[in-house]
Amino acid sequence: MDNAIECKQVGKSYPHFRLDDIDLSVPAGSVMGFVGPNGSGKSTTLRIIMGLVHQDHGEVTVLGRSMPDQQIAAKWEIGYVSEDMRLYPTLTLASHMRLMESIFPEWDGAYAESLLDRFGLIREQKVKGLSHGQRVKAGLLMVLARRPKLLILDEPTTGLDPVARRRTLEEMAAVLHDESRTILFSSHNTLDVEQLSDRITFIADGSILFSEDKEALLDGWRRIRLQISDGFELPRLPGVVEVRRNGKLVVVTTSQFGEAVSSSLGRAGASISAVERLTLEEIFLASISAREGVAS
Repeated sequence: MDNAIECKQVGKSYPHFRLDDIDLSVPAGSVMGFVGPNGSGKSTTLRIIMGLVHQDHGEVTVLGRSMPDQQIAAKWEIGYVSEDMRLYPTLTLASHMRLMESIFPEWDGAYAESLLDRFGLIREQKVKGLSHGQRVKAGLLMVLARRPKLLILDEPTTGLDPVARRRTLEEMAAVLHDESRTILFSSHNTLDVEQLSDRITFIADGSILFSEDKEALLDGWRRIRLQISDGFELPRLPGVVEVRRNGKLVVVTTSQFGEAVSSSLGRAGASISAVERLTLEEIFLASISAREGVAS
């Protein structure tokens, strides 16, 4: 199985929103960051992948099983964690662990105990006494100790304060990269995704903007600052998403930076004063702006 998740031309229409025939492949063993603003289609896509919502058309395969027809078999091998995951407030973590062990035959008790220590959680503490960050980590423990083949994280750090968010992400990163599993990590926070993921998918307005290796993505995007002379004409360059001019200063943003781009600018008479890498957030915002420009 090359892809743990495969969506082909998947569409879903609501009165005020449409998931626009998306194609999405998540390679087995990868950590895919699924990034998009609120209302972009992330949750709809995840619900379709989980079999909770039926697509209007298109094919969805999860762990080799067709969804939603084979969702019952697939869900035994899927772990799901979200920021609003509900645990029983009056039960202790130990009670939750015993409950999970009675349901899931793959439950790994030794691993669960190690995660308790790693996350700084106490077995006999009741859920109602946990902080928001501790509840996120408790939910992650309950899922990870099942040893699922596919882990879906749906905005798991939403609502955490900056300190708790950073610590939770660091602990999640350490645990997730210790294991060999497929992870789909959905978030509108690009910093979270950049820390955990090795592949990135951007979605906006119900459409996939692009999906590729994170390092290749970050390596391709550049902001080029130019000094130009009178009469300068910008040559045709690959991947240009934005050009800003201010007198003899020009700033070009491209998704396909390379030696050929620098050479073309030099031959056209431009002097390159700086070449800057973009953050994942800057890439996402530039991609959305370029899409809106095309749409208008």
